[in-house]
Amino acid sequence: MTQSHEQELDLTTLWHRLKRALPWILALSLALAGLTYFWSRSKPAVYEAQASLLVTGGSAQAADSVLGEALVKAPPLPEGAVAQALQSTSVMGPLTARIAQNAAIPEPEQQRLIENLQTELAERSMETVRLTSRLDLYGNGIYTVAGRANTPEAARTLANLAAQSLLEWDKDRALASVRQAQQGFEAQLSQVEAELKAARAGSPERSLLASRQTALQQSLTQVGILEQSISGVLQPLSEAITPLSPVEPQPVRNAALAGIAGLLLGLGFATLMAVADRKVRSEDDLLDLGLPTLASLPKLRQRDVMMRGMVRAARQAGLYEAIGFLRVNLLSALQGVERPVIMVTSSAPGEGKSSVTATLADALAGTGKKVLIIDADLRRGTQVQVWQKYLNGSVPTWTSMIGENGAQDTPSALRDPYNVQVLATEDNVHLLPAGQGMQDSLGALNAAQLSEAIGLWRSRYDLILIDSAPLLALADGLVLGKVADGVVLVTESGQTDLRAIRNSVRRAERAGLNLLGFVINKQSQSAESSYSYSYSYSPKSRAEG
Repeated sequence: MTQSHEQELDLTTLWHRLKRALPWILALSLALAGLTYFWSRSKPAVYEAQASLLVTGGSAQAADSVLGEALVKAPPLPEGAVAQALQSTSVMGPLTARIAQNAAIPEPEQQRLIENLQTELAERSMETVRLTSRLDLYGNGIYTVAGRANTPEAARTLANLAAQSLLEWDKDRALASVRQAQQGFEAQLSQVEAELKAARAGSPERSLLASRQTALQQSLTQVGILEQSISGVLQPLSEAITPLSPVEPQPVRNAALAGIAGLLLGLGFATLMAVADRKVRSEDDLLDLGLPTLASLPKLRQRDVMMRGMVRAARQAGLYEAIGFLRVNLLSALQGVERPVIMVTSSAPGEGKSSVTATLADALAGTGKKVLIIDADLRRGTQVQVWQKYLNGSVPTWTSMIGENGAQDTPSALRDPYNVQVLATEDNVHLLPAGQGMQDSLGALNAAQLSEAIGLWRSRYDLILIDSAPLLALADGLVLGKVADGVVLVTESGQTDLRAIRNSVRRAERAGLNLLGFVINKQSQSAESSYSYSYSYSPKSRAEG
């Protein structure tokens, strides 16, 4: 399996996990959208009104011919100058004063607007009053002044007052040039008057000074007239009108945005969780491995297992039906094989292969088949412990499978397959225990005549189940699997790592084992399952009939 193919398979697994999480993500997104909607509706309404100002590129051009070089003209407004002025005390100071004196704005709204403007001025972030512009390359165009308030009339008044404050700021800026020129003329006139007093009567110099005095006085008069009529580059274009509907809040828009954000965040979080969580959860996680899932077995309550034992507890509705699916699928997969031998293994210890083997044997025995369980996990055999609760304290019966007074554990039986005794755990189920744990289990298996032993024993049973050591823990299963007609790989829902399963499948395929499929063990009854077991489907009572 190439690395690129593995990445493609990982994407398939990721999609299946996201698909399982999608209902929760959608539910959370809808909940977030609903909360946002009702939260938005609880917020006070905000109205916005807009006033427009016209801007031209020059100022007081008519004064040139009258004042000559004595007049210092106001330069055109540079880009961004009006926006900066709006965020200065030169505009905000007069604006807040006008708000406090305007009867069209209720007093509580006056206080709120003034506090907001002062805070925004300090933070250099204007929201209550905003400015936008549409200017050409020469600085000509339109400024739009928007005012926001909690009532329509207050919004209209605020926009007009803000526009008025900007006009007066611009006019004061233009008058600065005229006033500077006026100061220059006054200084020249004072000097001429001083020289005139010192000049001799009837002299030509006195006549020139008198003419100069008259000219300066005329210029001052013209400057005074100009001061009354001059204006800046900003001109009023249109006043604000009372808005009909609020601009905020917008519950539907906010809810939609919150829902979309929740959906994206949920998908992102689910993707991270799916990438981080490499555990098997359902059949979908195993689809890319190319093998069927033979059954998904529900998790039993620990109390039932402790009190009644695994085999008896497994006979309750949920696991009984699931084991039935496993039995049918196995026999179908091995159809045409006479007296089949099936090895049950796992990737790692603790995934429940021994309990699956025992409950499967119990289910097969219930259909009249005679079953032999070979506990071939020679290091940690547990089949005897699994059946102890079922035996309920009674002493198990040893019976001769072949020969007389033969071996009573798997290693000894493999050395002498013609003399073997087995435990009769229940009708039609015999167990060959693993015996005492041994260190060199692989050596014992390699030294045994496995094919001869299994061929000899299978003639006495309808089916043989081999409980093997985990594939990734020991190589024992790779040796045992070669004498089996099929191999079942048990995985534990929420615990078995997908990479471990892939490694197990690789090892089994390289060894030439016939992998029949997977069993997902200990699956939560709320988890997704392609089998759709009805755990509550119990026989109806007479009253229901």
